[in-house]
Amino acid sequence: MAGKKKNGNNSTEIAVNRRAKHDYFIEERYEAGLSLQGWEVKSLRAGKANISEAYVMVKEGQVLLIGATINPLKTSCAFVVCDPTRTRTLLMNRREINKLMGQSQRQGYTLMPLRLYWKGSWAKLELGLARGKQEHDKRDSIKEREWQREKARVFKKAQ
Repeated sequence: MAGKKKNGNNSTEIAVNRRAKHDYFIEERYEAGLSLQGWEVKSLRAGKANISEAYVMVKEGQVLLIGATINPLKTSCAFVVCDPTRTRTLLMNRREINKLMGQSQRQGYTLMPLRLYWKGSWAKLELGLARGKQEHDKRDSIKEREWQREKARVFKKAQ
């Protein structure tokens, strides 16, 4: 679970899936709306979401978010039965859904939720078409990230 973070395009992050970049190569990114209940919106505003265990599936012409956890607030759902891990429908154009169906059925590809954020007053999910990394690919990514950090330190010291 990540705290709120402002970006330049007037959006705030609710949750980020950091393991996705470590375990997968993200080849394409898509933006989708979420079909939410009232208590879920209040919980998202409080930052009570986790998408690190979630995955996305295209089934019968619908895109579904499975395994995402939105913990209910005690004050907002006293009389409502809340299921924190219910399957949520993602809202996308038919053309995008058809494209995702074809791409996600290729060998070695999957759809991963990357980021949950606010865009204006709407909750949006950024999902990516991902291909799994092998162990040596992960080591290369770590080595590259450490090199970028070291390079930034040297440039900062030189200034």
